[in-house]
Amino acid sequence: MSDITLRRAAPDDAEILAAIGAETFRLTFGHLYPAADLAAFLNDSHSLARARADLADPQLAVWLASRGGTAIGYALAGPSALPHPEVTAACGELKRIYLLPGAQGSGVGGRLFSAALDWLQAAEPRDVWIGVWSENHGAQRFYARQGFTQVGDYGFRVGKTVDREFILRRRAESFSNMTRSQA
Repeated sequence: MSDITLRRAAPDDAEILAAIGAETFRLTFGHLYPAADLAAFLNDSHSLARARADLADPQLAVWLASRGGTAIGYALAGPSALPHPEVTAACGELKRIYLLPGAQGSGVGGRLFSAALDWLQAAEPRDVWIGVWSENHGAQRFYARQGFTQVGDYGFRVGKTVDREFILRRRAESFSNMTRSQA
């Protein structure tokens, strides 16, 4: 894994972020949706315009992972927009970790996760939220090992299809306790 590099994404990375996001979503979840629903979702959530907007938003941060100079995944973090009554403007959210198939299971996801959480906690410990598909058991196990617990669910729209998405949270106190115990 020493040939893996992580860096903050820049505006000229928008095209590759859009491509990785669309390809990863299509490969992982595309079989679940009618073609029109999938196309509508990808056009909205993984378009070049969306990637450019994310990169231009000062409240968001994106990390790009590369192997041998080729982009293989990314993470996106920022203020939480999950529909839960305890989400406040101070809360952070890990919005995406997307890895191309060849990078999955290699530890790259964990490195992206750590970079995003470190950034979300840089100013001060705060609650961090994650939305995860109810059937993505591997991600749920990973997030549970990282101290996240399920606190709700909601309908995640992909075109006209609505999936059940779990809302996970890790409380700010767990970050401050971790920091004190590492000092």
